Amino acid sequence: MIKKDLSDCHNRITPYIHRTPILTSRQLNNISGATIYFKCENFQRMGAFKMRGAANAILQLSKDQLDKGVVTHSSGNFAQAVSLAAQSLGTKAYIVMPSTAPQVKKDAVIGYGGEVIECPPTLEDREHAAALIQKEKGATFLHPSNDYEVILGQGTAAVELLEDQPDLEYIFTPIGGGGLIAGSALAAHFYGNNCNVIGSEPFEVDDAYRSLQSGTIETNETINTIADGLKTQLGDINFPIIQKYVSEIIRVEEDEIIAAMRLIWERMKIIIESSCAVPFAALLREKDRFASKKIGIILSGGNVDLDHLPF
Repeated sequence: MIKKDLSDCHNRITPYIHRTPILTSRQLNNISGATIYFKCENFQRMGAFKMRGAANAILQLSKDQLDKGVVTHSSGNFAQAVSLAAQSLGTKAYIVMPSTAPQVKKDAVIGYGGEVIECPPTLEDREHAAALIQKEKGATFLHPSNDYEVILGQGTAAVELLEDQPDLEYIFTPIGGGGLIAGSALAAHFYGNNCNVIGSEPFEVDDAYRSLQSGTIETNETINTIADGLKTQLGDINFPIIQKYVSEIIRVEEDEIIAAMRLIWERMKIIIESSCAVPFAALLREKDRFASKKIGIILSGGNVDLDHLPF
């Protein structure tokens, strides 16, 4: 059933997304000791994998729901994804964004036709503001990661990766809210050949790592990381999927994220954002374990504030 859900989802969203390229780098293979296939979701429409989940979720709505619009809260990429997907499908998007979100991401939301509503930078404030818009406008709430239709959409990146490289032994993804890794884990289980999914997150926001250890959803006391897309926490829909299908989560230091990001910029000549560098940083941190393995890495996005690069 889940494999059919993934297949139906992929067919549904295909007209609204790019099938992103898979790139390789001999230099990065030499540095890591592994054979790496980078799934470049930084080349996706609006610059990140989240277009997949947003498109799928909106395509599942009724005409009445589409007439009233959609609302979400997001620090950046899901905000842009919902705005562009809503514009593509002829509905209104209300986007609650923390006041601390990069201006480049706020500008992009507006450019895609979304209406930005700013709020203080806490999850509670974001949820409260989104609930008010739901009540006032009748808009349908789309959760950035804890929504089955969103999870399926995000999983299609890994489906495509495995269609092109069916013999992958591992897929590495970043982990923030949990939508990408949950979808990727489902894809690996139903489309892969003994392919394990490994999550990666900063030590500074290691709630997912601790959640797997404790068996309950943990939160973060601080969010002091350059990986701004990974500051959110797991939800009750994606966490059971992660518990069942994700092999492990590797944590990395801030300087490792910056080094990995810089290597990809320098050696591959492509732009990736800091959150996107976390899986490659995790592979480099544990490279002796993964030497000679065939590894897929989902490069989750390329929406960078060029005025605030970490190098």
